[in-house]
Amino acid sequence: MTVLIVGAGPTGLTLAHALAARGVEYLLLDAAERGANTSRAAVIHARTLEVLDDLGLSDELGRRGIVVPRFVVRDRERALFQVPFGGLPTKYPYTLMLPQNETEQILAADVTVQWQHRVTGIDHDKATVVGPDGVEQHVQARYIVGCDGMNSIVREQAGIGFTGARYAESFVLADVAMRWPYPRDEVNLFFAPRGLVVVAPLPGDRYRIVATLEDAPEHPTAADVQALLDERAPGGSVTGVAWSSRFRVHHRLADTYRRGPVFLAGDAAHVHSPAGGQGMNTGIQDAVALARVLSRGSDLDAYERERRPVAAGVVALTDRMTRVATVRSPVARSARNAVLTVAGRSPALQRKLAMNLSELAYGGRSGA
Repeated sequence: MTVLIVGAGPTGLTLAHALAARGVEYLLLDAAERGANTSRAAVIHARTLEVLDDLGLSDELGRRGIVVPRFVVRDRERALFQVPFGGLPTKYPYTLMLPQNETEQILAADVTVQWQHRVTGIDHDKATVVGPDGVEQHVQARYIVGCDGMNSIVREQAGIGFTGARYAESFVLADVAMRWPYPRDEVNLFFAPRGLVVVAPLPGDRYRIVATLEDAPEHPTAADVQALLDERAPGGSVTGVAWSSRFRVHHRLADTYRRGPVFLAGDAAHVHSPAGGQGMNTGIQDAVALARVLSRGSDLDAYERERRPVAAGVVALTDRMTRVATVRSPVARSARNAVLTVAGRSPALQRKLAMNLSELAYGGRSGA
């Protein structure tokens, strides 16, 4: 039995690892020339570390990353709500910060990828593939899995709808060097009248900046990032930008995760706001669950029953977080801050949000 995996991002690489661990042959194709060389996703949550531990990968991730045990919501300097991850029922009671390119380097260990192989069509269990030489070939597999992102050709060819919409705001993403007055063991989300900004520590004394902006520049400069911090998170002084980008964010969920022998995982199946940093995590967990189902070869719909409700919950949670963070009305902002301040005094609410953000609250923890 061979599983054809389309897309060699974190989801596809994890699926290859998980299938190989179960003795299942795979063929992993990607249209790109090579793997990710930019930071992009940088948050690895507890549940993801649990499933990757079963594949022998979490120790290396931990060696390279920064342990962050606390998430703090602020309105400028004022702390409104804290989410402590310490004490959660897991071997990994924290968030790990590590740029995606380094995560992919670790996930790619012992995985074979056929780069510059573009899938142009899917017909049941056959894929049409164009190689680097431009020659078209047909590949047949027992199962085909689309791990090829929001604009998935696999999902499109399978005729699966992708229901949802796009947020009006654009997002700034940047990795910067800066002087920062807050501890490096916490992620801070700042509310401001014109939008949110997230500041999180990265290895190498850098910081990840994520911010909403009505019309972000294509490649934000140090001056652009500094202006955002001055307005929304005062105290930071940017000294350099290692990498920056802008992107538009959608909140969408595939109508089904399976059509015959074709399956979807990761961003091909669900996309959402980066609030909470759960995108890559949900995809990696999809991959491990799907490998378990495919290796058994029975009750194939169990994958969707387990994973689609999780994605629906993540899409809903991150949408609420984004909308709460970006309210414009002064009255609504004042009410929001008051509610969060009161909620921040409740250990039960803090733990509930920590369980949701870490994805420990969702089912499927009985084994990978």
